[in-house]
Amino acid sequence: MSDENGTPASPAGSPGPRPEPLRFFGTTWVNHDDGYALRRVGAAVGSLVAAVVSCLVLRFAYQGLQIADIGSFVTVLVVAMFAICSALAFRTTWDSFTRRPDPDRQASLRGLLAIGFVGSLLAYFFRSLTEAPGEKFHREEYEAARARYEKRGTRRSGNPAKKRRGR
Repeated sequence: MSDENGTPASPAGSPGPRPEPLRFFGTTWVNHDDGYALRRVGAAVGSLVAAVVSCLVLRFAYQGLQIADIGSFVTVLVVAMFAICSALAFRTTWDSFTRRPDPDRQASLRGLLAIGFVGSLLAYFFRSLTEAPGEKFHREEYEAARARYEKRGTRRSGNPAKKRRGR
């Protein structure tokens, strides 16, 4: 949740902005607590297993095309489509870990991302090896929001009625 300035909203009763939760990690990425390392291992293993299973399913689909004997041209088109869509999905997913994706662009790429799901799973796997996917970007946003909050708090200290007026 964010306010109109993009600052994460603070929870009721606590001062300052609060971190935005990440999928599968919640807010454990802030202090790397509450099973953060185990969650990272689980996310990496889970996304890799899902990618391998997905490749096996695609292999069965490829064998189905060969059994149907629809011709080499269509088979090459299907394989190329999955390869290109997976590469584009990998890049799109990888980029979404470093900046906020444009909602309109995401909506227009929804079909491509669905076809290239293996690429998205692999991007999630590789990012999970170094951090929670999106952690660096969200940490930068959170620290900037905390700095703005601290700066705003220090400017407002003191009684404004006793402020010295320059003559």
